[in-house]
Amino acid sequence: MSTGKIARKTLTGTVVSAAMDKTAVVSIESLKKHARYGKYVKHNVKYKVHDEANDCNVADKVSIVECRPISKDKNWRVKEILERAK
Repeated sequence: MSTGKIARKTLTGTVVSAAMDKTAVVSIESLKKHARYGKYVKHNVKYKVHDEANDCNVADKVSIVECRPISKDKNWRVKEILERAK
């Protein structure tokens, strides 16, 4: 067993919903190459993210980090808010 820090995944995305208490929904957009045609296609994934202080608002750019399971479908938390919505 190693005694070092755990490498956790970090993603950057946009908040699409902040209606729940201590939870925000973050959309991560990436480009994936189509297997047959080779064209790049936009790919969206939405994550429910733990936001302890309810700081996130819709359209904020945030950095999220993987963590232990907090609820049934929430195992990411807000690391920092990169850019506030205008």
